[in-house]
Amino acid sequence: MQAITVLLSSIGRRSQLVQCFREAFRELNVAGRVIGVDLDPEHAPAAHIADACFRVPRCTHAEFIPAVLRICRQEQVRLLVPTIDTELMAYAQHRSEFSAAGTKVIVSGPDTIAIAGDKVKTHRFLVEHGFPTVRQGSPAGVLADMTKWQFPLIAKPADGSASLGVVKVDSLAMLRELAETKPDLIVQEYAMGQEHTVNILMDGGRCICAVPHCRLETRGGEVSKGITRKNEQVMAMAKAVAEKLPGADGPLNLQCFIADNSRPQITEINARFGGGFPLANYAGAKFPRWLIEPLIQRATTASFADWKDKLLMLRYDSAVFVAAN
Repeated sequence: MQAITVLLSSIGRRSQLVQCFREAFRELNVAGRVIGVDLDPEHAPAAHIADACFRVPRCTHAEFIPAVLRICRQEQVRLLVPTIDTELMAYAQHRSEFSAAGTKVIVSGPDTIAIAGDKVKTHRFLVEHGFPTVRQGSPAGVLADMTKWQFPLIAKPADGSASLGVVKVDSLAMLRELAETKPDLIVQEYAMGQEHTVNILMDGGRCICAVPHCRLETRGGEVSKGITRKNEQVMAMAKAVAEKLPGADGPLNLQCFIADNSRPQITEINARFGGGFPLANYAGAKFPRWLIEPLIQRATTASFADWKDKLLMLRYDSAVFVAAN
């Protein structure tokens, strides 16, 4: 059998995701390569861990998709995994072209990406389908009816990710300033309880696994300490949310807050692998393996709940050393 080549797009710092796919190849006893593309491969740590990495234009550039397609044909890529929000729509809109080149792109359809990529649309989707979430509005809208709100509040960009641009609003004066200077921000009520991420894998509209973990500590918007929690209520909620999303496929993750004796409140949906996914993988939710198995005509080993509860992840810094140009 020819070696299976997996391409991670915008490979950046995703060295652990590289290792998760390599582990899948070892478990399946098949030859495999993990390659990447990146805007700046020389300064992308995971690019130096991958089997190869190629420079491509920014994902918003007109030549981005043609460049990645050429690499997929050249390297005979079987599986392409997007990793950042800004590239998802481009891949979703060109899935058929990649399929014609023999490459399966692991990405949801445009409707799901649009919902996940805009917090106003995310909130509307959750409310319309009766899923628990926090109250949300514009700075001006909140100011107009302060009797229904109480401080602190959270303000964030509608299309933000990785906690970029998130502001805690503690006073009426601060809210007024945001309404004047940053009216496009969204304002949410402050969610109580512990923050959780649920890593989800979809297959043709069906949720085949959902793994919650508690975010014990974050750094730069990404979990640095976390522990898996086999919370059946959260797992069932995540499955219901994912299966309501139009055209959801492949990896997703949602974020929610869980307070004592109350329903979880969903705050975000992301249509991609989450930064903390390696915790789910090492707990036994082998998403990379389950994505590869159909490519080699193996029966799936996917399981919804056969993964380890209370597995603790403690991340630390490491480094790659390369000769600089």
